[in-house]
Parts: sequence; C-alpha cells; structure tokens
Amino acid sequence: MKLFRALLAVGLCISGFSIQASPLELQKQFIDLMVDKHHFDRKVIASTLAKANRNEVILQSIAKPWEAKPWHQYYPIFLTEKRLTKGLAFWQTHQQTLARAEQESGVPAEIIVAIIGVETFYGTYKGKYSVLDALVTLGFHYPPRATFFRSELAQLFLLAKEENFDITELKGSYAGAMGWGQFISSSYRHYAVDFDGDGVRDLLNNPEDAIGSVANYFKKHHWKANSDIAFKAQVSGTQHSALLSKSLKYSHQWAQLEDAGVSITGPNLSKELSVKLFEFEQADYQEYWVGLPNFYVITRYNHSPLYAMAVFQFSQQLKQGFNAATTAKVDD
Repeated sequence: MKLFRALLAVGLCISGFSIQASPLELQKQFIDLMVDKHHFDRKVIASTLAKANRNEVILQSIAKPWEAKPWHQYYPIFLTEKRLTKGLAFWQTHQQTLARAEQESGVPAEIIVAIIGVETFYGTYKGKYSVLDALVTLGFHYPPRATFFRSELAQLFLLAKEENFDITELKGSYAGAMGWGQFISSSYRHYAVDFDGDGVRDLLNNPEDAIGSVANYFKKHHWKANSDIAFKAQVSGTQHSALLSKSLKYSHQWAQLEDAGVSITGPNLSKELSVKLFEFEQADYQEYWVGLPNFYVITRYNHSPLYAMAVFQFSQQLKQGFNAATTAKVDD
C-alpha cells in the first residue's frame, strides 16, 4: 500500500503504467510538436518559452472561478446599474455597426452588447496577465486541463505568426483570453473577422471588429435568428429532479418537461423542441429556467449556465433600456 501511494504521489498513470511527464518533458514534447506539425523553428519556440514565467496567481484563480459561486452571488457581479449605463452608451456609439452585425448574423444587438459588457466592461478590463505566461502556466503546471491549454498555446504561436503579434507583449485574462470579447487563441483564429474593412482582424483594440467577431462566433455556433432564449419555469411535484444534470447538452424535449411537471408563462412550445431544465440557487430557494437552443449557443462562449443566464438577463435589461431611450427620442 505504501508503494502504491508513493507511485500515485509521483503521478503514476495506472491505465498506461507510465509516470506522468514532468513540465520540462512536456515542454520538450510541445517544441517537437510545433516543429514537426507546424514547421516552426525549434530555437524560436524554445527561446520564447524560456521568456515565460509560471504564475501562481493564475493557478489560484483557475482553481476558484467565479462560475463556481451560487447564482445569488454570481449575478450581482454583472447585473449592475453601472454596467447597464455603460452598455447603453456603447450601443448608442456603435449603433450602426451593431445593426449591420445583427442583419448579417441574425444575432440580436443586445446579445452582442451584453457579451462585451460581461467580458470586459466595454474594453475597460481586457486582462492584465501575459497571455504567454498564462498558457505556459496552465499548459505545463495545471494537470486537470493541461492538454487543452497546451493546445491553446500552440494556437497562440500560430495566431501571433498570422497576425504579426509580439507574442511576449499580449495581455489577457488568467486563462489566456484576449481583447474586447475575450477570445482565446483558437477562437481568435477561427472566428475573428475584419468587420470595419481595414484589412486587420483587431480584437485587441478595435470595438467594431469585436462586434462583428462576437456575432460571427454565435452565427457559426448555430444561433437561430428571431428565436427565444429561455423562459422562467414553475415546477410541481418531484419528477423534474430527474431531468436536472450538470451536462450542458440538451437531451430532453419540451413534452418530457411538461410531463414531469414543468410549466412556463410564455408561448406554446413545440412538443419536440430540444430544451433543458436549469436550476439556479437563490439565497433561500431554487429558481428554475427552461433553456432553448439559443441558450445553449451562449454556453458555447463560456461553458457555464450561470454565465449564459447572466448574459441573457443583462441583454434583456439592455434591450429594454435601449428601446425606452429610442421611444423617448421619438416623443421629443
């Protein structure tokens, strides 16, 4: 037993009968990958990695994400009067760009404005960490998600080469997300667009490109134009408990939720519509919502139902505020 525990302590992989690779060995494997698969110069990759620093604050931050909070502690962070005021000002400033993005993608302006507001408070907080440090720290020193972050590190090298970025100067979140909309490297490469037509996909400093890119991200993840997102639900009995799960995948139809005692105040939904029942923890009770396919699309941006609900509710505040301001102007 002592030997078994000792082996576990040094990272023994029981299924593969091999000891987990050290950070140094992982870096060597990463360099080989970048040379063999992506045809980078070995010395360039090695010298760049040598400039990166392991950041303990990053490791502490990813261990305690905001999305781990209960709903009643999470939503007050984002649903504030200050954020709403700044969001409405952003919408007014970029009204034409947002209208064009909505027309071309089918994604409502209020969703785009909500995303940018939740992510960076409209460019105010785009991240203070070295993106290189973040991805090296998480890719080589955070085993739970190291494979994912090493993949993002590879994407960062490719992105920097394509966009002519100085990889050591890029700043972002503790998870390596960048710019107005906080795109990770792979998302930047695959979904960023040059929305203002200046020949550059600039999500770091250009809000117009950020608007178009957020819209494109949602479009590519199958946003359904002119469709609802979520409805507050009422539940009766206990059968609905069996429909709750941590998975974000939609595995039920509306008819199944109805049969389990779930109801909504809203339009008559198709019996065959793919939906998901969500439970949100308030201070002294549980709140239930029915997510529709577009709610699932929001979770593709951040894999958290709390995040998606905050974005949805904020978008509704924005829409109400913008419509009220527009009506007031017409009346004047």
